[in-house]
Amino acid sequence: MIDFRYLAQRYSTPLYVYDLDHMTKQYEALKEAFKARKSLLAYAIKANSNLSVVRHFARLGSGADCVSIGEVKRALLAGIPKYKILFSGVGKKDEEIREAIELDILYINVESEAELGRVEAIAKELGKEARISIRVNPNVDPKTHPYISTGLHENKFGVDMESAKRMYITAKNSDNLDPVGIHFHIGSQLTELEPIREAAEIVADMVRSLNAIDIELKFFDVGGGLGIRYDDEETIAPYDYAQAILGVLKGLDMTIVCEPGRFLSANGGYFVTKVLYEKINGEKRFVVVDGAMNDLIRPSLYNAYHKVEVVGEKEGEKTPADIVGPVCESGDFLAKNYPLPPLEHGDLLVLHSAGAYGFGMGSNYNTRGRSAEVVIENGKDRLVRKRETFEDLIALEKEFLED
Repeated sequence: MIDFRYLAQRYSTPLYVYDLDHMTKQYEALKEAFKARKSLLAYAIKANSNLSVVRHFARLGSGADCVSIGEVKRALLAGIPKYKILFSGVGKKDEEIREAIELDILYINVESEAELGRVEAIAKELGKEARISIRVNPNVDPKTHPYISTGLHENKFGVDMESAKRMYITAKNSDNLDPVGIHFHIGSQLTELEPIREAAEIVADMVRSLNAIDIELKFFDVGGGLGIRYDDEETIAPYDYAQAILGVLKGLDMTIVCEPGRFLSANGGYFVTKVLYEKINGEKRFVVVDGAMNDLIRPSLYNAYHKVEVVGEKEGEKTPADIVGPVCESGDFLAKNYPLPPLEHGDLLVLHSAGAYGFGMGSNYNTRGRSAEVVIENGKDRLVRKRETFEDLIALEKEFLED
């Protein structure tokens, strides 16, 4: 049991709390599921990029899936070896590509023919050979939220299969490109197995067709997206997930790369916020708290659900309430029509499943400092990011003030 009252008293609110022991269990369960084959779990740093969290996964043996050169540097700083780091993302700048090649990471995931040309040109300038993987778009409906669907032609990610084949031939014939892998990722928060199996089968067939023209790849990158339970979702067991992928790879000697993010960290994270007061507008009930959309934007952005826990025993009938924050936007809410007992100034609410896409998507809107972050490991708490102060927020602007 996490003592949220103690943590709120010690570190103040709003506050992010991460249970590293939970994250260890999730990592080990997924690693065990793929033990029958050569595999690399590459933690998707965008889910939760706190250096202490990334270092925790590094110590478990994880690699890193990065979508900016900043994330690549975070991974290296946290102790993840360069040969376990992948660099993905649609819009890589020349300087990011250059630095990734110079850092000699495992490979760059290429998302378009134009990008392949830039990687080749930059590698040629450097006199190097860039290891690449191509992200293919299998055009499979992942049955998830449209904002986190990535495997359809209408999404911006990846290339169609015919384009990919041309790109592999180009890479094979280039002195400055080394095609080592193939990558697909159809979406996040996946709770149905069949789209994953279907996509893996399409991509495995692509690998076999490449083998037939003497292009042999080493890495079969299945992306991430394995869903978790926020409310009452039916989720996919790691074993079933692994078997669906392994089942389509018969005859292919490749290392499976998996890029879990949310699956590892989401349900190990909590967002703690303090009640400021209640407000009634006609028949509408609001619970105003000190956390806001700048701290946790998922409810406003995705209409995402987070279970809300009231810390301590509270008497009285539960009635629907909107949990809202101080940000000056009508879209600033953490929950809508959530059944809550009568609450008073100083009461604490905990939003569960906040360990992924929480703090990392935060902002300083309304000149609000971002929350502190705390980890719990073996029953002990420690601060891993200080709460931002006003001085932190103006540090990059103050010197430019004119008299």
